[in-house]
Amino acid sequence: MNILILGATSGIARAISHRYASQKHRLFLAGRNTDELKKEASDLSIRYENENSIHYFDALKTLDHQQFLQGLNSEIDLVFCVFGYLGDQAELEQNWDMAENSLMVNFVGACSILHHIANDFEKRKSGTIVGISSVAGERGRASNYYYGSAKAGFSAFLSGLRNRLAKSNVHVLTVKPGFVDTPMIEGMETPGILTAQPQKLAMAIENAVNKKSHTLYYKKVWKWIMLLIKNIPEGIFKRLSL
Repeated sequence: MNILILGATSGIARAISHRYASQKHRLFLAGRNTDELKKEASDLSIRYENENSIHYFDALKTLDHQQFLQGLNSEIDLVFCVFGYLGDQAELEQNWDMAENSLMVNFVGACSILHHIANDFEKRKSGTIVGISSVAGERGRASNYYYGSAKAGFSAFLSGLRNRLAKSNVHVLTVKPGFVDTPMIEGMETPGILTAQPQKLAMAIENAVNKKSHTLYYKKVWKWIMLLIKNIPEGIFKRLSL
């Protein structure tokens, strides 16, 4: 199986790469940091003796996305859209350029590349798309509403793709993690019981792909936490620090 991993140097992506490389799948590792991609590709090849290749990909360069896919010179069976940018909420509030970058990477860039992939899969009537969204998109909160609003839009986009592509035998999975122990949350104090390890998340994602699930919350408790948060009356919610 040919697997494209967009944002292949992220903590979650690395765990996914190791999971599928161990099964001898061919990996196409894509991202901006080609030096890190080379190291990752070499490590995977040594560990698992699988076939893999690296490809420069920039989520913000949307005009290049179709050409990027054509440059792979292979039909992709499974796509993981893993890239993202959290940013510092306080800084984003004061700097529109940074805020716009967050919105562009997390929403526009992701929608752009998946737009082209979806069209290809629809023509072929096969393929699987996995988008890494976030529980942060369930309700806007003062602590991360730039990131959260982009992820809310991305979740809606994936839902629409799933609805559209179902008749073409294309599977679309939305993954909504809570805290994951990766460099993205470095420096943040997160509850251990609510913080997932990327290797276990990767295993859960693989299981959800195999089962053709629609949405995966991880850890599972986040589904109920966010249900509670979504149902707090607005008059009370706006007085909370979340």
